[in-house]
Amino acid sequence: MLKITMYSSADKVKGQGVGSAYLELVKMLRHRFADQFDIAINQWRTSDISHYHTIDLPFYFSTFSKKRGRKIGYVHFLPETMEGSLKIPQPFRGIFYRYIIAFYKRMDHIVVVNPSFIPKLAAYGIPEEKVTYIPNFVDSDNFYPVNADRRRQLRQKYHVPQDKFVVFGSGQVQERKGVPDFIRLARQNPEIQFIWAGGFSFGAMTDGYKELKKVVENPPANLWFPGIVSRQEIAELNNVADLFLLPSYNELFPMSVLEAFSCGTPVMLRDLDLYHSIIDGYYAPAADVDEMQRTLTELVHSPAELQTLKSKAEQAAHRYSKDHLAQIWFQFYTEQAKEK
Repeated sequence: MLKITMYSSADKVKGQGVGSAYLELVKMLRHRFADQFDIAINQWRTSDISHYHTIDLPFYFSTFSKKRGRKIGYVHFLPETMEGSLKIPQPFRGIFYRYIIAFYKRMDHIVVVNPSFIPKLAAYGIPEEKVTYIPNFVDSDNFYPVNADRRRQLRQKYHVPQDKFVVFGSGQVQERKGVPDFIRLARQNPEIQFIWAGGFSFGAMTDGYKELKKVVENPPANLWFPGIVSRQEIAELNNVADLFLLPSYNELFPMSVLEAFSCGTPVMLRDLDLYHSIIDGYYAPAADVDEMQRTLTELVHSPAELQTLKSKAEQAAHRYSKDHLAQIWFQFYTEQAKEK
């Protein structure tokens, strides 16, 4: 039996996609491969593979022990993707960014959730042959489309009128996620209900904290911030919604988008280059907030276009299913153990 130890603090801060991805992976591995993999969490034991999901300083020091076996690093962010997320003053920001890359260089192999990051890691001095692309996934047992009766019940639960068009977004409330544009669209469309699930996971360190906190505490009448909610509630709100909108400026492979796909919710995204290699064709692209407004207006008045987008979401959900990714992870860990 292969001994795999996961090192992660991702689930200690609520409302992070990194934490969701980590929990989904561990749950899947323990369920599917209980006879092949011995999975432990944050234990300083002798392992065949040590998989680092977060870059905690104690984890970095642990990489110097021969007991760790084959060291696998999970890349959920790079220094440039941190911009717009946290406000870290210099010189601490520069030190932290150098530490991120130093941590990745301690790994024997790297896993990225978006292939566009492979050349970027190469630019930092990490050879491409040491990097493997494996996308995120969500559990369809928890995220799935509901029938019309259940949808009506959920709208009643969240006090949303049955005939109201609903735009839903989720993620940390921060500049990088494009929350100011989400707020702007809500103000421009008072007849539409907007909901953003998520909060200030890193408190006052969040970029744009003061300005965004004012709106969260006193939002427009048609904009609701329920705060950080459970994954079950995220699934329910996706099924309440007519459209999922993530106006983020920088992402890797957002779990929130996969969650929407898995619920069969039509998706509109700011059209980032990094999406093109993973989910191109499955979402409505928009270059800026003005294009988001035009597309939103079209979708509100065109049920046929909205249904087409829903079909694309269902196709994406099948492509990034748990069943498909389970076999990819099994093969990856098996091959890495042979390298050790």
